[in-house]
Amino acid sequence: MSSAPRLAGQSATLLRYIFLMDEKRDLLRHTLATLAYRTARALEGAPATFAGFDGAGRTPAQILAHMGDLFDWALSMARGNPAWHDSGPLAWAEEQKRFFGALSAFDAFLASPAALQAPIERLFQGPVADALTHAGQLAMLRRLAGAPIRGENYFVAAIAIGQVDFAQPAPVKTF
Repeated sequence: MSSAPRLAGQSATLLRYIFLMDEKRDLLRHTLATLAYRTARALEGAPATFAGFDGAGRTPAQILAHMGDLFDWALSMARGNPAWHDSGPLAWAEEQKRFFGALSAFDAFLASPAALQAPIERLFQGPVADALTHAGQLAMLRRLAGAPIRGENYFVAAIAIGQVDFAQPAPVKTF
């Protein structure tokens, strides 16, 4: 009988841990959806010449290829087989598909019951945070290339967990 309270305490601790893990996964997945939304906004309606714009170091095509590499890497770490690949950019439309495909694959892994083989905080601080920076670079490069994106209130944007492909909801409030 003395082991029952200990087991109950262990079960409560385990349930709390599972809840916190799910909460962290959900926040990371919401971050991925936010990244998809902001990257799609930076890419949609870009002129055909944007991929090769060479006005600030790396071209948008090179940046997007790097972003795809970041999510291939994130997925490999999450699965416990870390591997980095430095991909050269594909044709612009193909590179966009590759990026959103890599992002979707990582999100699908996070949505699964599979155990993460890397600390979720490290996945955020490494590849995810890096990709957020690059989404901002793409938006800035649009302005430098003479094709700025519209301003938008992202707080009210219709961003949702699992919505990580190029097709995104219309902006709610632009300015």
